[in-house]
Amino acid sequence: MIHPTAIIHPTAKIGADCEIGPYCIIGENVVLGDGCWLQHHVTIMGPSRIGKANKFYAYGSIGQQTQDLKYKAEPTWLEVGDNNTFREFCTVHRATAPEAKTIIGSHNNFLSYVHIAHDCVVGNHVIFSNNGTLAGHVTVDDHVILGGLSAVHQFCRIGARAIIGGCSKIVQDVPPYCTADGNPARARGLNLVGLQRAGYTRDQVRALRLAFRKVYRSGLNNAQAVEELRAGELTPDAKVFVDFVANTQRGIVAGGKNVTDDED
Repeated sequence: MIHPTAIIHPTAKIGADCEIGPYCIIGENVVLGDGCWLQHHVTIMGPSRIGKANKFYAYGSIGQQTQDLKYKAEPTWLEVGDNNTFREFCTVHRATAPEAKTIIGSHNNFLSYVHIAHDCVVGNHVIFSNNGTLAGHVTVDDHVILGGLSAVHQFCRIGARAIIGGCSKIVQDVPPYCTADGNPARARGLNLVGLQRAGYTRDQVRALRLAFRKVYRSGLNNAQAVEELRAGELTPDAKVFVDFVANTQRGIVAGGKNVTDDED
């Protein structure tokens, strides 16, 4: 299942049932898990460890060295989980510091021209639309949707089940379960459609709505809002939201107009 025009470094380890198409290049110290599929003209460089059943479409460039100017050719890593899809022209870079890693989880869908820079950590079940871009050291939690042509500033974090509108500029952290949109992006409300599709109950959503309003609509600063919320009883999901706000390093995105958290 390896096309004769493919070039594979002698140190690369190819799992069972992999299909490697025309003009693909597998570099030094790459481990490719079972059942991976490379369409054609795909480059995977190492050191990289790729899990099982990943799909790489044409002209993807995976595991290239960081673009960080501090990089001095030290050994750095990329780790990718299982069952991910990387569409055409995706680029994913290894970390910068010696022995550090860029990490991507499992069951993710990265559409065309997505870029994931050095030292990023991406969770599971995320969707990046076309041209979604992460700068270095960004963390993206599980079940996030990143809209097309959106860019995330270095060291930002996007919380679980957040959704980022297309063409957005993210310069601060986006709390979990929220919708953020704009340039710079602002929190527009809860990701109600996403929560509904994920099976969240009305009681769960109501608890998140109360936490969202306390942070974004009460007139309190973040520390005061967190203190008041923690003084009461928090559901597990609301606690995730509150802990995220309490622990942010860059601050959270500001609130904005056109909020969509009205009672149902």
